[in-house]
Amino acid sequence: MKHPYYTMNDLMHEHYGMKIRKICIDGGFTCPNRDGTCGTGGCTFCGERGAGEQLDPAKTIREQAEAVLSRAPADSRWIVYFQNFTNTYAPVPVLRERYDAALFDDRVKVLDIGTRPDCITPEIADLLAEYAQRYEVWTELGLQTASDRTAKAINRGCDLQCFEDAVGLLRSRGLPVIVHIILGLPHETLDDIKYTVSVLNRLRVDGVKIHSLFIMKNTQLAKQYENGEFTPISMQTYIDWAIWTLTHLRPETVIHRLTGNCLRDQLLAPDWITQRDLILYTIDRRMYENGWKQGCFCEEA
Repeated sequence: MKHPYYTMNDLMHEHYGMKIRKICIDGGFTCPNRDGTCGTGGCTFCGERGAGEQLDPAKTIREQAEAVLSRAPADSRWIVYFQNFTNTYAPVPVLRERYDAALFDDRVKVLDIGTRPDCITPEIADLLAEYAQRYEVWTELGLQTASDRTAKAINRGCDLQCFEDAVGLLRSRGLPVIVHIILGLPHETLDDIKYTVSVLNRLRVDGVKIHSLFIMKNTQLAKQYENGEFTPISMQTYIDWAIWTLTHLRPETVIHRLTGNCLRDQLLAPDWITQRDLILYTIDRRMYENGWKQGCFCEEA
């Protein structure tokens, strides 16, 4: 059954006529919010290994890509996703060397770069625009929330204006922007999510990754949770908020993700985060039952 929202698979079928898969890469980067450049400790929800808990940093970039491509069908198509930490946080020559190390196979069609808004400079935007002459290039920016109050509480290390400036820089080079948001951040309400969605719509971002907040062991967020400083939202609340988000986002915004994902041995709470299939099924079913689809309540559409 087709989802009632515009998925990455929909986009890839439009571009390539087939499903396109992703190779996640640990590029050996760190984060300016960890090394003292703009902060220490990282975002409160981020683990010591960043977003790439399942990656193997012991392998070279090429080895990580080869481990997947060596077993892949000749007619397959791939996205190379530099996922872990801040993948534009290095001088341009270093970035070029690391990106090139993963782009050795003609089956790779998309270069996907995860980064922070405060690590997009004109020089980096120019570099990504160079790659866009040969590949589809996506830049993923970690916003999480448009609320500067919450951003300070989660130690994000950059404000909303910094994010908007980064979007403007990338857009000026014709580069698509994908934005990460988290539903269920401590003390946020639906009003905060409404504000975040209004910002995404105003900026006409190309894609969104919607995450459900999960608490990883040995993080600052875990300490706050164990101290009783906040209670995670329920699965029902997440589903309600996700549906609100989908029905109010612009219909042309690509939904690249719709729930969080955490290794079970790293997960502290909530337990329902592991029920990914049920969450996605329930969202689809409720939207279909009510005759809703992405953007149906979007005033900006």
